[in-house]
Amino acid sequence: MSFAIEERGKPNTQEYRVFFKNSEGKYISPFHDIPIYANEAENIFHAVVEVPRWTNAKMEIATKDPLNPLKQDLKKGNLRYVANVFPHKGYIWNYGAIPQTWEDPNHKDSDTGCCGDNDPIDICDIGNKVCSRGEIIKVKVLGTLALIDEGETDWKVIVINTEDPEAGDFNNIDDVRRLKPGYLGETVDWFKRYKVPDGKPENQFAFNGEFKDSDFAIQTVKSTHEFWKALISQKTNAGELNCMNTSVSDSPFCCSDGDAQAVVNSASAFGAEDPIPSSVDKWFYYEK
Repeated sequence: MSFAIEERGKPNTQEYRVFFKNSEGKYISPFHDIPIYANEAENIFHAVVEVPRWTNAKMEIATKDPLNPLKQDLKKGNLRYVANVFPHKGYIWNYGAIPQTWEDPNHKDSDTGCCGDNDPIDICDIGNKVCSRGEIIKVKVLGTLALIDEGETDWKVIVINTEDPEAGDFNNIDDVRRLKPGYLGETVDWFKRYKVPDGKPENQFAFNGEFKDSDFAIQTVKSTHEFWKALISQKTNAGELNCMNTSVSDSPFCCSDGDAQAVVNSASAFGAEDPIPSSVDKWFYYEK
């Protein structure tokens, strides 16, 4: 199964979008149409790379827009860039989401005591390759961190790209601790402090910031897939989420290829990128 992207608008502007296409060249939703599983028997999942490692632009699946293209998040009406909190330059992993998952904001998690954040479940890919924006990778789940972000449960699932030359050495969170010493601790530090430069308090975590193992993480991913199934079949109120899709045949939100084409046609034509503001390169320093 292969996928491609089509960019619209000018990069580094509010009109910029990244749309997705399947192997037949038909437009699809990365939220709803890319299968969760790359290999269900072996618990290998697909993941959509929203933010390549070392970059700052807060790109994300536009869950409220038709076909859910990638777009850059806004903060106070301006494009959002994640600050560099020393020693971290941008994101320290390839960051993205697992398709066909949803953290239900109406469901209080029995472990964290908080409801979901209304988004697909997030992944941090620790593989060596710096992926590209919109790349679809196959990942092995190693563990998870339970971030509590402004009172909501926001799982951060630690994964490795199955095409990484070292992927065979990683099967659980302890393997990350052993083979990439310091990476997990810095991951907690990154999520704790990345909003501090914006004037917000440090983020909190369930389980005292301890990572849960692969079995726990895989079960968490699968439970969010069940929430997504209820969402796409309209057994749960979607609220502002856009569930337009082209492949879930029993979904009331399933649309024609022509309808999907019309969504993309309505977007701005792809153009030359605007410069990234120089302020994005600023560093912030805090005592740990």
